[in-house]
Amino acid sequence: MARSSPIALVLSGGGARGAYEAGVVAGLVEVLGAPRFDLMAGTSVGAINASYLASHAHRDDLGIDHLVTLWGGLGLRSHLRLARHPLQQHALLDVRPFEEVVRTGVDWARLAENIDGGTLQGLFVAALQVDSGRTAVFADLAPDARWVPSKDPQRHASCARLTAEHVLASAAIPGVFPPRAVDGRLYYDGGLRFNTPISPVLRAGAERLVVASPLHAAADAEVVPAPTPDPLFLAGKMLHAVLLDPFAYDLQVLDRFNELLAVLDDTLDGAERDRFDARCIELRGTAYRQVEALVFSPSQDLGRLGVDYLRRNRRRLLRQGLGGLLLAMGSRRLAASGTDLVSYLLFDGGYTRQLVALGRHDVWARAAEVRAFFRG
Repeated sequence: MARSSPIALVLSGGGARGAYEAGVVAGLVEVLGAPRFDLMAGTSVGAINASYLASHAHRDDLGIDHLVTLWGGLGLRSHLRLARHPLQQHALLDVRPFEEVVRTGVDWARLAENIDGGTLQGLFVAALQVDSGRTAVFADLAPDARWVPSKDPQRHASCARLTAEHVLASAAIPGVFPPRAVDGRLYYDGGLRFNTPISPVLRAGAERLVVASPLHAAADAEVVPAPTPDPLFLAGKMLHAVLLDPFAYDLQVLDRFNELLAVLDDTLDGAERDRFDARCIELRGTAYRQVEALVFSPSQDLGRLGVDYLRRNRRRLLRQGLGGLLLAMGSRRLAASGTDLVSYLLFDGGYTRQLVALGRHDVWARAAEVRAFFRG
């Protein structure tokens, strides 16, 4: 059964940067011993991490050691290789290594047991419908869970038993991986429209949020070089614009609503407040409420970490197949342009282990705050 003050874990997309999220959860396990979440949600690589953690929600440690091992075991030779028929498959990279991680790394039967038994009240995964352009929110819910889907016409809600296909659809980056079919419809990466799925867990009753995003950091901000920005630099900035900006906006909106609701609580009497809530329910299906959020984002510039890693390991990476060759050969240009692009594609265990360690560090740096949040 869910607690009176349900806590949700929300994980963003971000390619290889998703290793940071695993580090954050590892840090939470180390600080708290047994962090418990009632709801989980994720998009793209965040959906992969969330589905894995949901399948281990019955364990005090959330099975985090194995997830960290999976991230540390990535290699450019196997995880950044060209697709056999890129034009036919509408994909640059071979998706099979990632399919293997999703299909075998997640215990899908146990995930279903955790949700059906109420260990977890729900898991939400977002993907983009190719034909309609709408964001699909797939929800796997416990029998006693209550979820009020958004009335936004750009959102499509679907209650379903989540499978590897839903998660792979959420992580299908256009041009990089092929679109995925779910129930006869094609889907692409949910991060294009809904990279940090906060709304679904709020509509499922979450009152406190733990949000881990490898994309939100002032340290990632860079000055565009003049007079002509490097194309690789612009590619990294475009990814940031698509993935980061909506996340920052959502957090700002959350803070504003918390402030507005505090004012309403101070100024309206009980009957007036009830009328306000009733009108909100009529318009959007659920009332607004104050929500406490604990947000983790990198304390270091992940783009710079990636470029530095390439510089130090250029000779070794040259021997790591096509992916290593392309990245290593371009490392000087990447460093010169200061692009963040490499940090999304650097699926190499040496780099991802650095991100895991950074996630752990960022949690321990706020250990007192973390303990107070989970006691609340």
